[in-house]
Amino acid sequence: MKRSATILLSIASLMALVAVTFVCLKSPAIQEPGHGESVLAKVVRIEPELITSIPPFECFCDRIKWLDKRRIDVGGAELYVETEGKGVPLILINGGPGGTHHYFHPWFSRAKRYARVIYYDQRGCGVSDFKPGENGYSVEQAVEDLNAIRTILGIEKWVLLGYSYGGFLAQLYTILHPENVSGLILLGASPGMNADLGPSRQGDYISEQEKNRLAEVRRQVVEYAMANVLPWPMAIRLMIYNNLLNGDWKRQHFYRPTQERLSQMALYEWVNDLNFNETMSRAQGRWDFTGAFQGNPIPTLILEGRWDLTWSEKKRDILKGNHPNGRMVVFEKAAHGIFDEQPDDFFRVLRGFITGLPDVDDQALAEYRAFLDAFIAQMKGRPDVIVGGAGWGIRSSREITAKYTPEWLETFSQWRQFLRVGFALYDCERYSDALAVFERLEAKLDSQPSSRALGLLWQGHMLDLMGRRLEALARYRKVAEMNISDSMKHSQYGLDYELSPFARERLKTPFKRIENRSSD
Repeated sequence: MKRSATILLSIASLMALVAVTFVCLKSPAIQEPGHGESVLAKVVRIEPELITSIPPFECFCDRIKWLDKRRIDVGGAELYVETEGKGVPLILINGGPGGTHHYFHPWFSRAKRYARVIYYDQRGCGVSDFKPGENGYSVEQAVEDLNAIRTILGIEKWVLLGYSYGGFLAQLYTILHPENVSGLILLGASPGMNADLGPSRQGDYISEQEKNRLAEVRRQVVEYAMANVLPWPMAIRLMIYNNLLNGDWKRQHFYRPTQERLSQMALYEWVNDLNFNETMSRAQGRWDFTGAFQGNPIPTLILEGRWDLTWSEKKRDILKGNHPNGRMVVFEKAAHGIFDEQPDDFFRVLRGFITGLPDVDDQALAEYRAFLDAFIAQMKGRPDVIVGGAGWGIRSSREITAKYTPEWLETFSQWRQFLRVGFALYDCERYSDALAVFERLEAKLDSQPSSRALGLLWQGHMLDLMGRRLEALARYRKVAEMNISDSMKHSQYGLDYELSPFARERLKTPFKRIENRSSD
């Protein structure tokens, strides 16, 4: 009788243990941060003094003890990589350019129950090596780094989750290596399209009082950093932290992050090499994904927060339109990240997508690969792509000039496109051709006073260099009479001027050639 009672007791204890284990598995693996009021509450918080010490909250990487941490040599650089869980490989690609893997923690530990979750810092970011390689940092190199991680980890196919700018990289990886992708998830993703996405709404919920304080903060941080000889990375952290305290969180969050999260965001989530953001932002211009995903057989999930103010409201529909076979889910109480603001709903959708992935048909994939080869070849020859991905330095000017034909001008619709080509021709001393570009800028964008004035001003510069002073004076007079005080800055020439006042100076003294100081 005692033996039977003991057996029953043991079974009951085992069942209780199973029940406890089941509850633990259902709850988050580690305590997740909460949040404060939403942007809709329109609460104004102002810190009257500059905060010069950031509370030293520990990063989650050091709290999540079961993470497998390693450094992987991808060729020319070692990248920091973490993994957890078992199941379908899921690689998380952070945004920026210049962010780190830190902001995926601790939320994505939920996914370790059904996925092998892979975190990493991109080359030039976080705790990975700051080694740009022979040709400098590029989005193409970032994709090949990703592919090297996949190979070294022994993964045949994986699901890509690209967040913000990481969405651009995820799409580019899919275009270049579709055979290695079992699923594509675009989370608040950059579309990577030469399309009008509408104006950003990031300032819509920041009060005038907060905007004024933010302007003061930027000035104060620079003064403090110079007075105390702070390393620039530390100054950046102070800038981020003080900005967040004074309402800057409202740009890309629906809920105000906790004090812990504000500190972590400043300390760990924006760490990158010098000029990394500028270089990679420009490099995106070498690609236009418009039309690239027609016929894409790879399962695609688009996740958008209703309160993502990074772009206008039409952005998400433009992105979905470029992925006609994809499924879009909009979360009602989330902004840019979603996973940290509406986590239960987010991870329910994520789990359903990953556990329900179908196999990609081999024939459909082969046909899509052939389509992509032709798409890439055609896109790379387009003038807007050539110009959009170019820097403003002398090397890019020579590359543009070598490819330029006057027919390009018929395809341009943005003043920056005309200006970049005109500057390239000027740099290479093809003044007559540059004059024609600036004339086309004036004519095509005649309804935009600043663009028209810019075109006229640089026509005058080219005419001065060609010895046609009287014609140059006529252009300068037109700009002077327009009374436009809009500022222009061309750092490659060391120029910083207001349009009409600068034209009045040129009425007195001719423009003289200035060499391009930037080498890209």
